[in-house]
Amino acid sequence: MHAVGTALDALRRVAAETPDLVVLDLGLPDLDGSDALRMLRGITDVPIIIATARDDEQSVVRLLRAGADDYMVKPFTGAHLDARITTVLRRAGRASRTVQPAVHSVGGLRVDVGERSALLDGVPLALTRKEFDLLAYLAARPGRVVSRRELLEEVWRQPSVGEDQTIDVHLYWLRRKMGESAAKPRYLRTVRGVGFRLVAPD
Repeated sequence: MHAVGTALDALRRVAAETPDLVVLDLGLPDLDGSDALRMLRGITDVPIIIATARDDEQSVVRLLRAGADDYMVKPFTGAHLDARITTVLRRAGRASRTVQPAVHSVGGLRVDVGERSALLDGVPLALTRKEFDLLAYLAARPGRVVSRRELLEEVWRQPSVGEDQTIDVHLYWLRRKMGESAAKPRYLRTVRGVGFRLVAPD
C-alpha cells in the first residue's frame, strides 16, 4: 500500500505502477478531487473508491458518473475502509470469474470476453473497462431489451441512485467509438422508457 499527498503524485504513481485499487480523497491540495478522478480514469481502469465529505445524492451521482466504483462518506474507520476495499475487489474478481470466456458476434462486431477485446469490422475498439463490460453484456444478449436497472445491477454491481446517468455517459462514449450516435444508431438502440438492446445493423 502506498500513500501520496497530491493528485499529481497519485497520477504519476498510477501511471508508473498499476495498482489493484485506488482510494481517492477528494480533499486534495493541488486539484479538485472530481478533476483528479476524471484524470485517473483517463489512464487506468482499476477500481476507485472515493473518500468524500459530500453525502448529497447529486454529488454521489456525479462521482459515479465520473468513473468511481464506490464511495465512502467521511469520517469512517479503518475497518470500514478495509471492508469496502475487500468488497470492491471481490466484485471485480467475481465479474471476471462468472462471465464464461466466449466470443459474441453481432453483424460486424466481435466481442471476445476471454481476451477482453472488441473488433468492429476488423478494427480494434479502444474501450475502457466499463465500456467493454457494458458492450459484452449487451452482445451476449443480442436483440434483447436490457433495462437500466439490470445494467446497473449486473454491470456496475450497484443499485440505481435517483436519476442515474452513469449508463448514458458510458453509452455516449461507446457509441462514439463505434462510429454511431443516439440520433443515428447502428448497433446500440435505445428503447425509450425501457432500456437498450444491441442488434446487427439493417
